Amino acid sequence: MPGLYTPQSSAGVTSFYDAPSKGPKLDPRIIIAAVVAFTVVILVVDHFIL
Repeated sequence: MPGLYTPQSSAGVTSFYDAPSKGPKLDPRIIIAAVVAFTVVILVVDHFIL
């Protein structure tokens, strides 16, 4: 089928995800710690209000 085009490699996907971004660089452990701390705060507040 002459009309079909298949890329030779996944280099385009790799270069897309490796491209530098302008956003802040955050460590995933900071995000997990913030989510856990927020959950604990919500549970404590819920326990004392009800």
